[in-house]
Amino acid sequence: MKQLFPRGQVMGFAFSLVLTLVALSVIVFDLSLKMAMIILLVTAFMQAALQLVMFMHAGESEDKASIYTNVYYGLFVALVTIFGTMLTMIWGYQ
Repeated sequence: MKQLFPRGQVMGFAFSLVLTLVALSVIVFDLSLKMAMIILLVTAFMQAALQLVMFMHAGESEDKASIYTNVYYGLFVALVTIFGTMLTMIWGYQ
């Protein structure tokens, strides 16, 4: 019976709940904007990585190198889009 219990998924779910509580603590403790953004960004990336590895089984397939390459490429495109938008709209690139 021990082999049938999804221990990894339950631990991942519990850690996901802990990360959510940490993110909610930003509101409860009324932190400064800078500290709140740091905490929210760190917990968001940790949550995304946890979801990818634990629940989407990214590391369990035979072709995990291409899966992680696609994830890195997607992350790169997202960051370039976000920072490019911030550069042109907020920081006043001329």
